[in-house]
Amino acid sequence: MQTIIKRAGIEDVNIIAPLFDAYRIFYAQPTDIAAAVNFLTERLLKNESVIFVAFINEAAIGFTQLYPIFSSVSLRNTWLLNDLYVDESARQQGVAAALLNKATAFGVEKNAKWLLLETAADNYTAQAVYEKNGWIKQTDFFYQFPLVT
Repeated sequence: MQTIIKRAGIEDVNIIAPLFDAYRIFYAQPTDIAAAVNFLTERLLKNESVIFVAFINEAAIGFTQLYPIFSSVSLRNTWLLNDLYVDESARQQGVAAALLNKATAFGVEKNAKWLLLETAADNYTAQAVYEKNGWIKQTDFFYQFPLVT
């Protein structure tokens, strides 16, 4: 089965929303499809994110969402790969790698300095996928100031 990756448009929000909701549930958030639709719609309408969706046999089975950020030091744009999710039924089939490759190609196309991502410290499965696909774990320069508890 071949994985097809396409850049999502506003017309794709309703097919991405269940995957986005499942992603949020993975991170211990309550299910809320309506909120997922609203959030994704707003990001796409405002051009605040880029979403790539993966299909196998015309069924949406994964997505990644990137947000633009900038590097003042390098005077270049960069991208935060904030979300990556593959439906359980499609795991171990190279879908995550295909999404990562599409994100990387997009970053190159946009002449970005780098792609950045975060994942839970105990999400060893995802970390293994990222490292297998050439992502380098960083230990310098990361701090967070929580504004909302």
